[in-house]
Amino acid sequence: MAEAHQAVAFQFTVTPDGVDFRLSREALKHVYLSGINSWKKRLIRIKNGILRGVYPGSPTSWLVVIMATVGSSFCNVDVSLGLVSCIQRCLPQGCGPYQTPQTRALLSMAIFSTGVWVTGIFFFRQTLKLLLCYHGWMFEMHGKTSNLTRIWAYLESVRPLLDDEEYYRMELLAKEFQDKTAPRLQKYLVLKSWWASNYVSDWWEEYIYLRGRSPLMVNSNYYVMDLVLVKNTDVQAARLGNIIHAMIMYRRKLDREEIKPVMALGIVPMCSYQMERMFNTTRIPGKDTDVLQHLSDSRHVAVYHKGRFFKLWLYEGARLLKPQDLEMQFQRILDDPSPPQPGEEKLAALTAGGRVEWAQARQAFFSSGKNKAALEAIERAAFFVALDEESYCYDPEDEASLSLYGKALLHGNCYNRWFDKSFTLISFKNGQLGLNAEHAWADAPIIGHLWEFVLGTDSFHLGYTETGHCLGKPNPALAPPTRLQWDIPKQCQAVIESSYQVAKALADDVELYCFQFLPFGKGLIKKCRTSPDAFVQIALQLAHFRDRGKFCLTYEASMTRMFREGRTETVRSCTSESTAFVQAMMEGSHTKADLRDLFQKAAKKHQNMYRLAMTGAGIDRHLFCLYLVSKYLGVSSPFLAEVLSEPWRLSTSQIPQSQIHMFDPEQHPNHLGAGGGFGPVADDGYGVSYMIAGENTIFFHISSKFSSSETNAQRFGNHIRKALLDIADLFQVPKAYS
Repeated sequence: MAEAHQAVAFQFTVTPDGVDFRLSREALKHVYLSGINSWKKRLIRIKNGILRGVYPGSPTSWLVVIMATVGSSFCNVDVSLGLVSCIQRCLPQGCGPYQTPQTRALLSMAIFSTGVWVTGIFFFRQTLKLLLCYHGWMFEMHGKTSNLTRIWAYLESVRPLLDDEEYYRMELLAKEFQDKTAPRLQKYLVLKSWWASNYVSDWWEEYIYLRGRSPLMVNSNYYVMDLVLVKNTDVQAARLGNIIHAMIMYRRKLDREEIKPVMALGIVPMCSYQMERMFNTTRIPGKDTDVLQHLSDSRHVAVYHKGRFFKLWLYEGARLLKPQDLEMQFQRILDDPSPPQPGEEKLAALTAGGRVEWAQARQAFFSSGKNKAALEAIERAAFFVALDEESYCYDPEDEASLSLYGKALLHGNCYNRWFDKSFTLISFKNGQLGLNAEHAWADAPIIGHLWEFVLGTDSFHLGYTETGHCLGKPNPALAPPTRLQWDIPKQCQAVIESSYQVAKALADDVELYCFQFLPFGKGLIKKCRTSPDAFVQIALQLAHFRDRGKFCLTYEASMTRMFREGRTETVRSCTSESTAFVQAMMEGSHTKADLRDLFQKAAKKHQNMYRLAMTGAGIDRHLFCLYLVSKYLGVSSPFLAEVLSEPWRLSTSQIPQSQIHMFDPEQHPNHLGAGGGFGPVADDGYGVSYMIAGENTIFFHISSKFSSSETNAQRFGNHIRKALLDIADLFQVPKAYS
């Protein structure tokens, strides 16, 4: 086993003649190479730190400035306007390196040049900061939104949902809040904005995610699907070999800071801070709040198969295992006939149940001995891998196949995913893959960036043999993966079973309906002269009204990563303009020209709100922070209490794609992922995730709860289909359907 293999590097025995030391050269070689690899990473980080510290300058630009100063001096031109002479006079007299006039002159010019270089860097940075703070390029006509204006923007967002009496009451609460409470609370937020790199993100992570005591499964974690229209191999272990090798290649690029930032609309770089905790990260349960544990490195993954946990090393010494070696290691796990230990099979159900119960069990049963060592092997892993015995994939001829695939990724059987890990890589028996990701450490576009790189590398760079195996011959001398050892008492097994029952009830209550919308995609939507996202969001409003007979508070996530450490802001998609369009559609008496005009007004309003959210002028995160400050100060605010208690009965999110351009989608139109999804936010609401996948198709993932008599995911999906087609018909857009 791997640990034993390393342990024999240094052994000793006591004999009558003294102590006899025995060293294993091979093992010491691996230890040495591992150390070299570690120091290489440190040196790369130091180099990157230096380059980052002088950006946009560089060592080369520093030398150029020095050479220009020295060259001008030889030409009897004093570009320093006498400063070099002043510096020379200030240098200490006497022996040493300053004894010759030539040396003193060169040193003075070097000091002057360095000062000019540093000053230039400072002004360039300030200019760049001002340029990046300018967001007017996103708007044709837009003025700066003040903090107090956001309160009235909130009132505008809820106007379609309230009758006149309710709106008047809310207006009075808002006016009272603006005049009396808000100025005091705002001062604290301004102070925090001066002190912290982001005035929202740390509180958002703690109070929205880490302090939540309900199960992560379904309620917080989300899933991501594989490529669904092409298949590279049916061999489960081979697919894992390529994919995990590609993931560690990505992690290496991340450690070396070689990943280019994603550009907003191809113009402005977005913050990459969230990527730092992608690997080697676990959410540790606590009684009151959880914490995120992030390690600088991890050299293994934790694997679950048929109720057993394994530790699989990713490196041999300093060398990353090749895909064929990883395939061999996973095949060894798949072929291992050993049964689960008592209590081991459903152990991961602890991460699927309530957080308090898991925290108490962790402290009581996993704080010492072999249980602690085994748990640390999981929590300190780069990520978690689940080897499933079932087969799932998308069959276009069987619509239910995509929904079953999504359900397997969202919750599995409630004990074959480690929901606390930053992400779980899920492998099905037929080679199909997917991810289940924890939400606290980052948002979906971050894991999407990794997934695009991994799938592209797998398909276009690594490849497979004709029989579906990884290229190359494996090294059979590698030590096999290690079984983790547990000693789980009956009391702990009872807690595990209790958590499992909680998780199973939650999973059984989730209705998930996933489908591919084939009539058109963003190509034809753009012919309507509107953004694809606005088109889909307005269609969702129409579909929801047809489904429920009323409007509801609607959440759409927008990225705020143009700001340092930014995460998300809410776009309130149910607007007065969108409701006017929906009502006109329902009346059936308006001309197509009138309906098109109403639609364009709603679309423009939605686009403007999305841009406001991206540029920090949204409503909800600001009100959320004001609410927290009021709690810290013990100040009561009926307005904030009501704002923060409103349920989001329609929670939506668009899944980004093509963040990395690893291939030409026109040449490979079938290399499409189906996106991913999440559970419903409200018990009587819908969760809708969609991916506008290329020019000709859209994938939808709709979730609701069977326990609600008001919702039905498939019914809502059918309404979405009809709404999209009805809106397209207003523009007489040709549709690929009969």
